[in-house]
Amino acid sequence: MFDRNKPYNDLPSLPPKEEFLDTDVLMKWGLASRNLAELNRNVLRIPNPTMLVNTIALREAKTSTAIENIFTTDDELYKAVSSSLKEENASASAKEVLNYREALWGGYNSLLTEGKLSKEVIINIFQKIKTTAQGFRPPQSLTVIRRGNSDLRPGEVIYTPPRGEGIIESKIDNLIDFFSNENGIDPLLKMAIAHYQFEAIHPFTDGNGRTGRILNLLYLVEQQLLSHPILYLSRYILENKDDYYILLSGVTQRKSWKPWLLFMMEAVEQTSKHTNQLIDSIIEQQEETLKFAKTKFKWFTSEFNDLLFSQPYIKQKKMSEVLGITSRTSLVKYAEQLTNLGIVSTIYEGKQVYYANNDLMRILE
Repeated sequence: MFDRNKPYNDLPSLPPKEEFLDTDVLMKWGLASRNLAELNRNVLRIPNPTMLVNTIALREAKTSTAIENIFTTDDELYKAVSSSLKEENASASAKEVLNYREALWGGYNSLLTEGKLSKEVIINIFQKIKTTAQGFRPPQSLTVIRRGNSDLRPGEVIYTPPRGEGIIESKIDNLIDFFSNENGIDPLLKMAIAHYQFEAIHPFTDGNGRTGRILNLLYLVEQQLLSHPILYLSRYILENKDDYYILLSGVTQRKSWKPWLLFMMEAVEQTSKHTNQLIDSIIEQQEETLKFAKTKFKWFTSEFNDLLFSQPYIKQKKMSEVLGITSRTSLVKYAEQLTNLGIVSTIYEGKQVYYANNDLMRILE
């Protein structure tokens, strides 16, 4: 019997022994699959998807960290990412978001190299998120999950994850086997099942939620359901945060898989639709900006337009690199021309100057 105050070392191995497929789940799975396939087709029609995906990945990073009650403003985040992932002046919260994005792309590149998810990939994702050399929780770890301060009984233990010599390692091995073995379960449903399992194992001292949400995306890429890790899944989870945690607990306490799977399929369906709309809006605006600006300025190139839509804020140094000019006078002149037409806004912070893409900001907000 499950006891929230005792380590859940009896967490069942995957695949689940309970029957979880019925008409409701299959219908929801069908809708999720169709919308996910449409999203993947949309990504593939982008001439340079990495540049556009980078912008959406930043939103995913910001929202995923917000689920863990780590908040940052768009302004400080965009300033930090326009400079460097190691921006010294960035707030602690902004750095957490940027670490998440770095972990997402690091995991994606590892997947392209190795071809499949592994224990090493999972640990590397966690280490990038938390900027640490730590690995799995040690056997003697007393990690527990408690209620938040906003709950009726703040501080009360609601879950104690597995612990003990070799237990976390063996459960992660089972999770990796579940990912890689042919067991008759569709990859989209397998992603949802594995996400619960990873959260229940809770293999790290911190950063488990963010690591698990990155694994969702990477597994879909591994299974060729997505070409890039672009599904903005954290948005739906944040908007339905209470349901997310209640349904996770339902699987733990009652083996209630169906409500959890329905929730996750709904998340994939709605997120795919939203991300598709986001991509359509960005592509349409990118094309419109290029067409409009080229009629105004001879110096405005498609490469520079790509830069404008690669991230919300850019700096003069990036402008100089793409345009191939070093004259500060010319850079200021070009920036003023763009500002006068409303294409960018100029933002000053001390000696730093940022140029914000007004239309991209409008779409993202």
